[in-house]
Amino acid sequence: MQPVRRDEIIDYQTYEDQRPDFRREVLAIKAARRVHVGDAFTFLFENPLTVRYQIQEMMRAERIVRESDIAHEIDTYNELLGQPGDLGCTLLIELDDAPTRQEKLSQWLGLPETIYAELEDGTRIPACPDDRQHDGRRLSSVQYLRFPVEGRTPVAIGIDFPAAQARTELSPEQRAALAEDLADDGARYA
Repeated sequence: MQPVRRDEIIDYQTYEDQRPDFRREVLAIKAARRVHVGDAFTFLFENPLTVRYQIQEMMRAERIVRESDIAHEIDTYNELLGQPGDLGCTLLIELDDAPTRQEKLSQWLGLPETIYAELEDGTRIPACPDDRQHDGRRLSSVQYLRFPVEGRTPVAIGIDFPAAQARTELSPEQRAALAEDLADDGARYA
């Protein structure tokens, strides 16, 4: 998808003034892009607006003002969008109990490689995980994934990991939101 540009980012003080309205807009957009799979997995599909929100929130929280630091945040968060025709997402592994979470994050080390987006014809597109999200001993509870769907809208998201198999059919609203992102993506790169 079209990456966030520097001229779309405002200073954190100006953002603070605009934050309530912008936050409401982004949270409404995120609602249709949130997919729960099984009991412990939430996929948050990203688009340029959600990425811009993440950048602005980081700048606000850390009071970032240096251009080099702003550029770093933009580059880092733009990675979530992937290449044209991809769907990028943040996966939250949500386990409330700390000891259980630590145990599962160690046991589920290979889980990201078993995640897929399913297309209407049944084709499964494997997720491309960010290898920086684990240290070889355990996963991070936040994973960044990219699905190279080549502009095709998935109908389901699933996990084939033996100890955590689950699959969720996308609602019509979720499918429409992802199709809109992919259509916007195609228009930007045409």
